[in-house]
Amino acid sequence: MRRDRRRHKHEGGWRGRARGGAWLALALAAAQAFIAAPAGAQESVAVTSPRASVTLIADAAGAVPGQELRIGLRQKLAPGWHTYWKNPGDAGTPPEIALALPEGARAGEIVWPGPDRFAVGPATSFGYAREVVFPIAVTVPAALKPGETFTVSAEARWLVCEKECIPEEGRFTLALPVAAQAAPPAPDIASAFAATDARRPVPLDWRARLGAEGGNVVLTVEGDGIAPDRIARAFFYPQDWGVITHAAPQALEVAPGRLTLVAEKALSFDPAAANGGLLAVSDPAGATRWIEIAPSPAPTSAGAAAASADPAGAAAERLPLGQAILFAFLGGLILNLMPCVFPVLAIKATALARLAGREAREVRLSGVFYTIGVLAAFLALAGTLLAVRAAGGAVGWGFQFQSPVFVALMAWLMLAIGLNLSGVYEIGTSVTGVGHRLAHAPSHKGSFFTGLLAVVVATPCTAPFMGAALGAALAASWPVALAVFLALGLGLAAPYALIAFVPRLARLLPRPGPWMVRLKQALAFPMYASAAWLAWVLARQAGELGVMVALAGALLVALAAWIYGIAQHGRGRGLVPRALALAAVAGTIALLPQLRAVAAPSAAPEASADYEPFSAARLAALRREGKPVFVNMTAAWCITCLVNERTTLSTAAAKAAFKDKGVTYLKGDWTNQDPEITQFLRAFGRDGLPFYALYPAGGGDPAVLSTVLTEAYLVDALARATP
Repeated sequence: MRRDRRRHKHEGGWRGRARGGAWLALALAAAQAFIAAPAGAQESVAVTSPRASVTLIADAAGAVPGQELRIGLRQKLAPGWHTYWKNPGDAGTPPEIALALPEGARAGEIVWPGPDRFAVGPATSFGYAREVVFPIAVTVPAALKPGETFTVSAEARWLVCEKECIPEEGRFTLALPVAAQAAPPAPDIASAFAATDARRPVPLDWRARLGAEGGNVVLTVEGDGIAPDRIARAFFYPQDWGVITHAAPQALEVAPGRLTLVAEKALSFDPAAANGGLLAVSDPAGATRWIEIAPSPAPTSAGAAAASADPAGAAAERLPLGQAILFAFLGGLILNLMPCVFPVLAIKATALARLAGREAREVRLSGVFYTIGVLAAFLALAGTLLAVRAAGGAVGWGFQFQSPVFVALMAWLMLAIGLNLSGVYEIGTSVTGVGHRLAHAPSHKGSFFTGLLAVVVATPCTAPFMGAALGAALAASWPVALAVFLALGLGLAAPYALIAFVPRLARLLPRPGPWMVRLKQALAFPMYASAAWLAWVLARQAGELGVMVALAGALLVALAAWIYGIAQHGRGRGLVPRALALAAVAGTIALLPQLRAVAAPSAAPEASADYEPFSAARLAALRREGKPVFVNMTAAWCITCLVNERTTLSTAAAKAAFKDKGVTYLKGDWTNQDPEITQFLRAFGRDGLPFYALYPAGGGDPAVLSTVLTEAYLVDALARATP
């Protein structure tokens, strides 16, 4: 047996044609909903609910060896309920069918009938009401003989919606007698197929082009039969989600031989993609036909590309390789100055301090190992991002901080580093590369792991130039992506490597002395501050229970560090103190599964007097009204985002500018994974935060603002967007 799985809509009704007593058929249906009707029946036993009655039907009374017949999932829906097309629109899901066919039989694709539109509140879906059949062509094996039975089984899932949506499923079996000649089906079944065939999309010799103009998608169709007196209404149903805003009206213009539809562009519209679909045209009498179109990309107007106030804000796909690598290097260089890297400054400071007075070879090797650590971390991060993307996942720069488990581990690591710097315990070759050997020969392992940690801690931030470079990298082939990530790593490592390889700079560092111990202890406090910040991030992700788990883990980390320190400096150098420390660490790790079980609260910010929560539907509605919109994509783990909000977006001057210019402020929170925000960022070729887009009044393309905001820069941008 072979299964062919396809997605489609559901609808159907059933009238039993069992050749036997009606009571026997009812008894069998109650015992087994998917039992087959006797041989010769062209409709299976129905799966029924108060919302729908669904059966499997055939368009012939028998199966002819070597010939083709159609099998269809027939759905009859209760009044007010509907099901979905292959592109369901704003909400819903198409049906799924798995066919089980005899050996040698072959099944084609579902021939989707032309859909209708259903508006529920602000959402518009594409689908069907009342009755519909989803036909699939099946070739009967030539080896079958008349008198045998051709049996088709199916498992199906579908969704029915009114004001609420209810998933349903069923199993069906259809047994057809094998005959030498085809026989027509029963009139009721023939009528069901005929009604569906009337909706069958037809190909015409019409030429279509689809392109973007400003915030709209423009479909132009040319061909014979197009005339104002023949076409009163038209609507474009794209076969893929994300081409147009489904709920927006489509403006129609018809001239002899030419039809133009203007629809609102969706956030993820790709003008280079194969944006095929159906064009539904209705004549003045209301008769509708659905026409298959495969538009070619239309030339894009010069103003269609997003204007960018950021020098790195050009569309990622237009960045040449050399420019992407240059932007990546500059972004990595500037990343050293971003707030996210402040916690690593303590590690870098102690590492730089111990370089003073060392031989040139040792100093250079330290720089080499630090650079290798940075590059290794970037390569690992790039490989992970590309692998997840290839598997269909939606991740971006800093994605690991969207995991509560990772955030908890980082908080505990920062606490452990702080306790090490404070002298609670000492590990000479620890991940931080600092310890009680600070005044002695440097640890190249420590330099390597310092580079690793610098990258991990830096990922919540996106520096200027980084956004376009990362977008270009993740949209390109893997060799190009790796080259861009390596350039980013070289930029991050450059200042440290420069000091290590230029002896004059290294000699400017102060000489070792007792001050180094005090510096090391003082630099523990940025680590504690980082641990506290990560605990706050965890509160946003996993709620109070998650914070309790993180604090319990922090207590065990501190206990392990204290016991280990006693074992190092006191009389307790035996196995017992070390075993107790190891047990405390094991207890900390054992807490992590609890974080996976915590139900993360919604990360969407609540509306305030200053901003509204971001949603694609709200943005589309504001754009239809021609209002200016400022979109801020942020996250609790993005320190640059928080700094910009505190120093710029929350100031009295910024609030007054938003109010005076009538700009609606939408704020999206990417602290936890949010596919809608991921899709929004992808539409701009971006994969990191912060991200700011400013939509001008009256329509037009958005401007991508710099990742580093100032009050004057923001106020000026708002003024230019609202002339």
